[in-house]
Amino acid sequence: MSERTVDDATMRVIPFPNAPSPPQIAFNRDELRTIFNLYGRRVADGEWRDYALDFRRDKAVFSIYRRASEMPLYRIEKDPKLARRQGAYAVIAAGGLVLKRGHDLARVIAVLEKPLRAV
Repeated sequence: MSERTVDDATMRVIPFPNAPSPPQIAFNRDELRTIFNLYGRRVADGEWRDYALDFRRDKAVFSIYRRASEMPLYRIEKDPKLARRQGAYAVIAAGGLVLKRGHDLARVIAVLEKPLRAV
């Protein structure tokens, strides 16, 4: 059953008055805290400068930019449809390559952490 119907005489889209809208996917507070902890460290290092949050009906996306005018360097995605299979979380590079996917957000975004080096 569709949320809308088409009036054949005038070809207008008429929404149903009481149609339930599908729930919107979003990051919860703990997930955002984990993401922003990593983001803050990388901003302090001068590597990242901007971010965008996109909440869609099928997934939530946190995009990371070096400059606001560019394509995102990385996307952290939450897709609940994949939660039982590959894991709901994924880190995707600019070219579309999935760097890591899994069930635990902290372990998935660890791929974006800088490696430790000897001083």
